[in-house]
Formats: sequence, structure tokens, C-alpha cells
Amino acid sequence: MYTVTINGQKYEYEYPIRVKDLAIKNGFKALACKVNGKIRELDFYVYSDSIIEFVDETNIEAVKIYESTLRYIILKALYELFPNKKIIVSNFVSRTVKFHVRHYTVTEEDLVKINNRVKEIISLDLPIIKKRIMKEELIEHYRNQNYFEKVAFLQKFGNETVKAYECDGYYNYMFSMMLPSTGYIKNYEIRNYNPGFYVQYPRFEEKGLIPEFEDCEAFRNMIINQNRWTRMLGIRNLVDMNELIETKEGVINFVNMAETKHNNCLAEIGELIASKKDTIKLIAIAGPSSSGKTTFCNRLRIELMTKGINPFMISIDDYYKNRGDYPLDEYGDPDFEHLDALNVEMFKDHIKRLIDGEEVRLSQFDFNTGTYSFKEPVKLEKGQPILIEGIHGLNEALTSSIPRENKFKIFISPLAVLNFDNHSPISATDIRLLRRIVRDKLYRGSSPENTLALWSNVRRGEFKWIYPYQDETDYTFNTELTYEIMVMKKYALPALATVKKSSPYYTGVKNLITMLSFIGSIDDKYVPCNSLLREFIGGSCFYD
Repeated sequence: MYTVTINGQKYEYEYPIRVKDLAIKNGFKALACKVNGKIRELDFYVYSDSIIEFVDETNIEAVKIYESTLRYIILKALYELFPNKKIIVSNFVSRTVKFHVRHYTVTEEDLVKINNRVKEIISLDLPIIKKRIMKEELIEHYRNQNYFEKVAFLQKFGNETVKAYECDGYYNYMFSMMLPSTGYIKNYEIRNYNPGFYVQYPRFEEKGLIPEFEDCEAFRNMIINQNRWTRMLGIRNLVDMNELIETKEGVINFVNMAETKHNNCLAEIGELIASKKDTIKLIAIAGPSSSGKTTFCNRLRIELMTKGINPFMISIDDYYKNRGDYPLDEYGDPDFEHLDALNVEMFKDHIKRLIDGEEVRLSQFDFNTGTYSFKEPVKLEKGQPILIEGIHGLNEALTSSIPRENKFKIFISPLAVLNFDNHSPISATDIRLLRRIVRDKLYRGSSPENTLALWSNVRRGEFKWIYPYQDETDYTFNTELTYEIMVMKKYALPALATVKKSSPYYTGVKNLITMLSFIGSIDDKYVPCNSLLREFIGGSCFYD
């Protein structure tokens, strides 16, 4: 006899029981559950004393399970409708995933067939069964399905027995937990986007709703350019990327090609600013957390100095209000991401007076005490532009005292386009999260658990305060370094290993560890001292 506690109510059972059945019996709408704080699939069986919490689309891990299952169902439908075609799935604009049928343009008639078949599979409520089978058996299934990149992945990484999910004779593995049957998918949108189509699904940041699709040109161009870059490198998936570093020459070429891409982009920005140096008074830089804003600003400053321009750098973070004066979020906690957490009027006044040639005592924020004070007076040299960086750098509300024609706006963000295989894209956000986990652990005295605890709020703040302004920029800079995950592995794994299995964040940590287990390692001795990656792993020539 054992006890199961759900919302404080205790139930006694003699035999193992599936959590899906507990949810149905007690009337809970759920996509997954937490068993003693750990995320589990609904097909999980409990057989000992347990505390259970059911989670839905408002939970980040539950949404990942939902998206993976939806992707699985669409791939099953495409396999049936286009059995000899290669399907590529990738992350796309506006928090969507894109499906591309190689060497084929999906027509409106095709999309109707796809939609109808997906709806039919969902309406049949077919069981999705997790199986552990012999590697060679799964390889044979994948060969029969023409999933040859999955065959290559298993041959490279597979153990003697491997996991897969089977549904009505269809086999696939999405590198994720799954829902127990197709009928759990209720809310999604499939829309044509030449030559393929994109899929929307509920987002935890939107409290389980599907956000409005916004075809952001800047972000779309980043994806297009990054796809060209990875194709040029010959990288289609992690197997390809590992092959690049099998020799020392391969490592050196890989690292230096990625660094040269950054150098070329910085030179291009420098030329653009230099061509308007008599007009540009303010250079504004913004990007989400762990984009590498500080190093980017330093490298841009050096680039501009080679053109006779010596920008004066101001960090927007120095204009935080005193701790206790911040606005509160919907949960009653201080909202550090909110624009009103800053002394907006003071900031606007200071940069206006500096540009007008006045002497100004700038703000300086002490993160230890949570208070601001004022620095010694400064005055700009003639023709010297101001360079500002921070999450609100692109927001006109912060720089409205300067005419738009006198500003040059730059959006930066790391956007890696990597896949486990053709059907399972790696989240670019997860790679950015690894950057932050490594940096926080090494240099900010913050544990991975603390970083993960803040991450959902950080993400919500980005969608509210950063991404809406990315199409208003003069230049978009992709700060990803394709090789970086192979260097960060050395630092990330020990940090992630400190998170205990009992932690509520362990599932996310385990997913990161799994991803890292499939990639090779690059020694950080190959990383230049001025590399943006040094901001996270240390050894930068710009900092102590």
C-alpha cells in the first residue's frame, strides 16, 4: 500500500497506477505531471509514496512535450502523403517550426491534404507508445522510412538498445518526452509559407495561447543567412558537425571561419557608421540575455577607432532605480526587465545634454547595494558619438530626446541553426541558456538552479521589451559561433551536474546534458582572446 498526494488530497493504492489514469479520474486537464518535483510523461506509473502536480500549456516543459508530439504527428502524416520525400524541420520566425519538403513546393492543395490527415490522426486518438528496441531493428525501420540521417545518427551515437516512439506502425524519436496518444493535441495552426509551411502551437509565455504570427523580416533574414552559413560548412546535423573536428586542422578551420564571420560583420557595421559619422550621434545596441552585448560593444568600439571614431560607452544598466522602486510583475515580484525599472527621464536628459556639449555626471548603479550614485563629470569630445547597450536600447521611449536620423540601431542575438537530425531542431534558446549558466556559475556566483529559476521571467521580458523592436534596426548581428557549444561543453557539464535529481529544474538540465552528450569537444585554447565566447568562459582581453 502506498499514498499518492494530489493537491493536498491523499489517495491510497495497492498496485502501480498510471498518472494519466489519475488525471482522468480526478478531472485534471494535463499534458504532463511532476512526480515528487520531477517532470514525467502521462504514461508514467507510480508505485510508491508520491506527491503529484499536473501541468498544462502554461508550463515550459509541458509545452515542449506538446510541440514534440505535434511535430511527430505531422511527420507521420507527411510520411504517408509523401513517402519518398525528405522532410526537414527547423525553428522559424514568431516562435514557430517550419516544415520543408526537399526539392518540392507544398501547394495549397497539398496543405489541405496535410491538414486533413493530421486532423484524422488526432481524431483517432492513436496510442503513442515508447519502446526500447535493439539498435539494428530501429535502423531497419528508419531505412524503410527513408530516414537515412537517423540511420547515420544511430550508427554514430546509438547504444545496443535505443528508444523510439511507435504509433500505428510509424516509428520516430523526437529527443523529447511525448504525450500518450494523438488525441491530446487540441490547438495548433498549419499555414503555408513557400516553399513549405509553418506550424504554430501554444506557448507557455502566452499562458498556453498561440501568439499572433509576426513575420519579422530581421529575424527571418538571420535564419536565412544562418542556414546558408551552416550549408556552406557542410553541417546538416550533429553528426556532420562532429566530423568537422576530427582533425586538428579541422578544429582550427572551424573556429577561425566562425570568428572571421564576426570580424567581417563588424567591419561592415563600421563602414556603415563611418559613412554617416557626421550625422550619427547615438549608437544603440540591444539583444536578449547572453547575446554577448558587452564584448560586442568593445569590439565595435575598436572597429570604429580604426576609422577615427572614438565612441563614448554608456551601459543602460547604470540607470536602474534604487532597489525597492521597481515595478512589480503579475506575481507581485520586482520586474527587473520592465522599462520603468530604469530612471528613463534621467537617462534621456543625460544623453541629450552630452550630445549638446554639456558636462554631465552620469549615473552608476551598484548591484551589490541596489542603489545608484553619480560619477565624476564627463564631456564629449567634438564629433564623439555615444554608444549605449542594454535590453531597452532599441526602445524609442528611452532615446526619444535624439532624432531618429541621428541614431544607428543594432539588434544582436545568437541564432544557431542546428539539428539533432532532420526532424529535431535544437533550440537556439537552449544554447543561449547554456551561455548564461556557464557565465553565472563561473563569474557571478549563481548556481544553475538560480539561473533556471529566473529564465522563464527573462524570456517573458524579452518578448515584451526586446523582440518587438528588432525590425526597427539598421543592422542585425548574429552573435552565434557555431563551434561554441563544443567549447562550452567542458564548462557546462560540471555546472549542470550540481543540479540534483530532486530539483524541479532537473528535467530541463537532463535535456541539456543529453544534447551535450552528442557533440565533440574543442579545447578553449583555440578561442581568440577577443572572441565573443570569452565573455562566458573567461580569458577575454577586454576584462580582468
